[in-house]
Amino acid sequence: MSRVSQRADGPRVDGLRVDFGRPTVLVRNHSRSLSVRFDLRSIFVCIPLIVAALTVAVVSLATGDFDVSIQQVLQAFTGDAPGLAQTIVMEWRLPRVLSSLVFGAALGVSGGIFQSMTRNPLGSPDIIGFNTGAYTGALIVMLTIGGSYLAIAGGALVGGVLTAMAVYLLAYRRGSQGFRLIIVGIGISAMLAAFNHWLILQAELEAALAAAVWGAGSLNGITWEQAAPAAVVVIVVSVATLRVSRRMQLLEMGDDAARALGVRAEPTRLLLLVLGVALTAAVTAVAGPIAFVALAAPQLARRLTRSAGITLVPAALMGAFLLAASDLAAQRLFAPIQLPVGVVTVCIGGIYLVWLLAREARKS
Repeated sequence: MSRVSQRADGPRVDGLRVDFGRPTVLVRNHSRSLSVRFDLRSIFVCIPLIVAALTVAVVSLATGDFDVSIQQVLQAFTGDAPGLAQTIVMEWRLPRVLSSLVFGAALGVSGGIFQSMTRNPLGSPDIIGFNTGAYTGALIVMLTIGGSYLAIAGGALVGGVLTAMAVYLLAYRRGSQGFRLIIVGIGISAMLAAFNHWLILQAELEAALAAAVWGAGSLNGITWEQAAPAAVVVIVVSVATLRVSRRMQLLEMGDDAARALGVRAEPTRLLLLVLGVALTAAVTAVAGPIAFVALAAPQLARRLTRSAGITLVPAALMGAFLLAASDLAAQRLFAPIQLPVGVVTVCIGGIYLVWLLAREARKS
C-alpha cells in the first residue's frame, strides 16, 4: 500500500494561497485499483476517542464489588490471571463492558443516519419515535409469548420498522422532508408511549415489573448469550451502513443534487431507514430503549471534527465512549446499588438537549 498526503494549503496564485479544503490522507494499493481517503482532523479526533473508550472499559473491568488489578485484567485476556479474577473479568464483567461499547457505537451510527436524513440535530431515533416503536414490539413479545433473544429482537425489529414506515408515509409529501419527519415522529412516539404504559398496566405483576425495569434501559446482568448475537447483528449492519455512507452524505446536499450525482434518493433513504432501525432494534432487544446517546453522539463528534455533515465513524466512537462512561457511572455512583444506564444517559442527555435547543433558538 502507498500513501499520498494532500494538505489544505495549496500553492500561491498571484500572492494568494489556494485552499483545497480540509487536510486528507489518501491510501491506495500499488495498482491504484483501490483507494481510501481519510480526513486528518477526523483521525486526530478518533484516536483520543478510542483511547478514552478503552480506558473506561479497563476501569470498568477492574472495579466493582471485587476489585481486580489492571495487571490481572490484562492477564485475563491471555488466560494467565488467577482463577477467580479470570472468571470475574471474562465471564461477569466483559459481556457488559463489550455491550456498552458495541451498543453505544450502534446508537451513535443510528443517530448519525437519522440526523443526516432529516438534516436536523434533533433527528435521532429516540426523538422521532423509532426507539419507542422497537420497545413496543419487544414489549408485546415479552408480555405475550416470552421467548429468547431472537424472538424479542424480532419483535423489536418489526416494531421499529413498522413505526418507521408509519412515520415515513405520514410525513411523505413529494418526498420526505426532515422537519415533517420529526414532527410526525414525535406524535407517533407519544401515542406508542401511552400504549406501552397500558400494556404494562395490563400485565401480570412480575412481568410488568421486569418490563418496567428493562424499559429504563439497563445493562445489568447481561451475559454472553445476549451480548454475542447482538454484537454480530450490530457489526454486520454497521458494515452495510458504511458502504452506503457516501450516498448518505450526498443526500445531505439535497435530493436534486444527489440525483444529479447518480444517487436514487428515495430508495437510498428507505435503505438507510431500515439500517438505522435495525441498529436501534438490536440494542433495544437486549438493553431496552437507551435514550439520548443517539441524539448527542453524532453532534458532539461533528463539533470535534468540525465537519460539514455527519461522519459515522467518529459518531460511533463517541457513542461507544458515552455509553461506556455512563454505564460505569451507573455502577459506581451509588454502589452497591446499580442504576439502569438509561437513567444516567437521560440525565446527561437532558442537559445536552436543553443546551441544543437554546443554541438553535439563538441561531434562529
